[in-house]
Order: sequence, then C-alpha cells, then structure tokens
Amino acid sequence: MATRALIVVDIQNDYFPGGKWTLSGVEAAADNAARLLAAARNKGDLVVHIRHEFPTADAPFFAPGSEGAQIHPKVQNQGDEHVVLKHQINSFRDTDLKAVLDRNGITEVVICGNMSHMCVDAVTRASADFGYAVTVIHDACASRDLEFNGVRVPAAHAHAAFMAALGFAYAKMRSTDEFLG
Repeated sequence: MATRALIVVDIQNDYFPGGKWTLSGVEAAADNAARLLAAARNKGDLVVHIRHEFPTADAPFFAPGSEGAQIHPKVQNQGDEHVVLKHQINSFRDTDLKAVLDRNGITEVVICGNMSHMCVDAVTRASADFGYAVTVIHDACASRDLEFNGVRVPAAHAHAAFMAALGFAYAKMRSTDEFLG
C-alpha cells in the first residue's frame, strides 16, 4: 500500500487563458502537474484532486456548476481518483481530505497546483500541521500579479516569496525534474 499521495490543487479552467482569473505561467505549471500525475498513477500512489467552487453564482471565478470551475483536461481525474470539492481556501476545511488521506495510510503528501500564494500555501501549511511529510513541486504551481497598498507584486515574485516561506519551515521544495529524477 502506497503511503504517499499526490494532491493536485485547483487546476481548473478559470485559471487558464480565456478563463475568468488567468494565472501567470499556468500552462507550464499544468504540464508539469500532468507529468507528476502520470508518475503517481504509474507508481500506484494515491491521487487526490482538489476542486474549488465558491458558494454563490456571483463569484469572481469558480462559480458553482460553471465550466470554469471544472478540472482542466491536462490533469483530469480518472477512475476512482478522489475529487475533493471545497468552498474554502484551505483544502482541509469542511472537506473529507484528511479522512481520505488517513483512511489510505498516507504519511507523505506531494503538492502541486494553484494558486501558489493562496490555496497551495494553505494546504501545505495545514498538511505540515497535521504531521504529514510535505513536498511542494514549485514549478507545477502558478500564481498571478498581486497588489498591496499601491505596490504591484509581479507573479514571479509572489510565487518565489511563498515558495521561499514554505520551503523554510513547512515543506521540501523540488522541481518536477528533481522529483521525478
């Protein structure tokens, strides 16, 4: 029985070009996530897809039942792979994610997906807090430009800052090639 799970966070249509909330570098990140997904499937690791929907139709993106809220074809779930529907930033909050991991004897999680500065950050910190060994595949995650108090933060800087913070105390940071090599 595998003790490792790949958690694929919010790789959904609205984050891609033509969607409502396009991320910087999302295509390359999703391509890397697809490589991770193929390897996890081949190894027999547990795969858990996280799919975010906001609770109301007036959401800025991921509106309930919308095409934008669907998992992107590059990482589409297959067969009996778990899909956890969440309505919060943290994938553990008000979901059965922890129960799925624990029921399957998971001790280690590998995380990829979107957004680096929000949902990836939240699930990584929570995973570490719950005692799982955590690895984040940094080039299989994407972010977007941010703004705070009149200061524009380019997506690459936001992504790097969050990966640096998570890598300091919450997770091992690996590239897709490092992890698969």
